[in-house]
Amino acid sequence: MDKGEEQSRNELFYRTLEEAIGRLPAEVRARLYRPCAEACVRDGVLVELRRQFEECGCDLDRQYAKYGRSPFFFAEVVEPGRLYEMGYPRCLCPQVEAGFVSAPTHCECSRQSILYVLEELLPDRDIEVETLETVLGGGSECRFRVTVRKADGSGAAGGE
Repeated sequence: MDKGEEQSRNELFYRTLEEAIGRLPAEVRARLYRPCAEACVRDGVLVELRRQFEECGCDLDRQYAKYGRSPFFFAEVVEPGRLYEMGYPRCLCPQVEAGFVSAPTHCECSRQSILYVLEELLPDRDIEVETLETVLGGGSECRFRVTVRKADGSGAAGGE
């Protein structure tokens, strides 16, 4: 089997797998993608975002005001201390770049990575991440809405 045939076989395998995953309940998809999402961001992205967060007094609003625009990531404060939009100006997934995956189902991995990072930075908060649009889903960028609440259901994500 030549490299082209092998690549086609791998693409078919992953496409079939992701189509099946896409038919699973949302909470099952989340559990399947979570370990991969954590592994993807744990040793690089999380370390840098934690550094920024601590530099900004553990305040997301200040962090996103200072570091919220780069070629790889964007974050905007919609409602200070509570509501944010963040994401990526293009698909940055190495699995997509390698040609293994192309289904929008795979974007659950990005949602889970954002959730993981924020849960690590804000362990005493309830965090919700909603997918707004993704490149694999036909969007112009990958955008997510993040809601941060105190564990009691209220409040802000700032340094209070």
